[in-house]
Amino acid sequence: MSVRELARVHGVHRRTVRAALEEAMPPARKTPVRKAPKLGPWEDTIRAWLIADQKAPRKQRHTARRIWQRLVDEHGAVVAESTVAHGVARIRRELVSTPADVAVPQTHAPGGEAEVDFGEFQAVIGGVQVKLFMFVMRLSYSGRAAHVAYANQAQESFLDGHNTAFERFGGIPAKMIRYDNLKPAVIRVILGRERLENERFIALRSHYGFDSFFCLPGIDGAHEKGGVEGEVGRFRRRWLTPVPEFDSLAGLNAYMAGCDVKDDHRVITGRPVTVGAAAAEEAGMLRPLPADTFEAASTFSFKADHKSQVCVRQSYYSVPARYAGRRVSVRLGARRIEMFAEGARIACHVRAIHKYSYVLELDHYLEVLTRKPGALAGATALMAARASGAFTGAHQKFWDRARASLGDKAGTKALIEVLLLARTLPAAAVTGAMDHAVTTGDFDTDHLAIHARASQSFHHVPAALPDEVAGRIRHLPEDWEPSLAGYDGLLAAAGAR
Repeated sequence: MSVRELARVHGVHRRTVRAALEEAMPPARKTPVRKAPKLGPWEDTIRAWLIADQKAPRKQRHTARRIWQRLVDEHGAVVAESTVAHGVARIRRELVSTPADVAVPQTHAPGGEAEVDFGEFQAVIGGVQVKLFMFVMRLSYSGRAAHVAYANQAQESFLDGHNTAFERFGGIPAKMIRYDNLKPAVIRVILGRERLENERFIALRSHYGFDSFFCLPGIDGAHEKGGVEGEVGRFRRRWLTPVPEFDSLAGLNAYMAGCDVKDDHRVITGRPVTVGAAAAEEAGMLRPLPADTFEAASTFSFKADHKSQVCVRQSYYSVPARYAGRRVSVRLGARRIEMFAEGARIACHVRAIHKYSYVLELDHYLEVLTRKPGALAGATALMAARASGAFTGAHQKFWDRARASLGDKAGTKALIEVLLLARTLPAAAVTGAMDHAVTTGDFDTDHLAIHARASQSFHHVPAALPDEVAGRIRHLPEDWEPSLAGYDGLLAAAGAR
């Protein structure tokens, strides 16, 4: 059949017949290149904004509407919002498909590497919701992690977190630990991966014998320690949601340590064994711990003010009143603060969580209160003692009865003498003496001290006494009181002679 006949039979043009005779497969359909006369002049601007958005906070990136608003307001563009929306969607697809830095899959040897990071979370401590910081160290091979909560990201918290993590793991990664550019570890970023490290961090590495690896600054280096980055969010969602409530930071940390133990039973996606089983496998590959723990606390010198307080990191801690106006040495740890003077420890406090907190101990002000008893009722240290349970209902009851019996000033002085007595006698003996004073109405502090010492000696008989003597002492009646009548009789007889 001729070309003309084929065209007539099939109802197509002769050009189509000739093309079919030359090539069995039809040519690809040409996609028409259509111009966008309205959006075209603004495509480069939109693309630049979307590229900048990749480094902006996720919740503050451009939407299609915001881009249209900026084009109209800032550039005077005459273009429909729907046209901008279609153009933004197309440019975003192009940016996603643009070749980027390709991450190379890594295999971590058992016991070789770990990753460290800090993460933020909220918790209710003592009835107040506060922002806390979670130190996380994760073993790269097994995925086992240690989580510790701190009130800040200061250097003492950073160093103490290493001590705690190594103790829980039972060893130290033999090769290296990966970090981002945390201030407790890095003083200055120099060039590439070169860093000027903090002296205390260098001392930590030397003590435990591991190397440090610093990731690239910013978002470009986040994938270099992606394991711990994901671990922070996973632990926060799994164990810290809803917001946890505890009386103290120590209680929260005990809870988090228990959660780490429970996490040993989980299975990471794509792995055949639990985290605990993998951690047991690499335990023998870890470098053994040194004989002593690294000293994470730092030492400073501060002067106590006229209120017998030392201001440390915007919180106030009390010292005994005799050190007011004098310089004391402060050992600042992640959890505790200790004060030293004249070669001895003079005070020890749990570190405050909130700024401008007052951590005061009532015992530090007793010598001053003996001269100023009227200051006791409104003393901040008394409020703290009540809150901590050191000032009990028995103390309050004794104080109320003593003031009713002796008057406000004398009754308060009697309470202060009782509090001073607690320095040398057990709390149970002093409490028993206060209860006896309330029952008998005898608030003489000398009598109270005698009763407290007597009750202590009767209930804690030295083992060196003969059994028959010890037995007689243990079975003395509870209301027995010592008497000096016999001694008075001897004195009278001696005087008569």
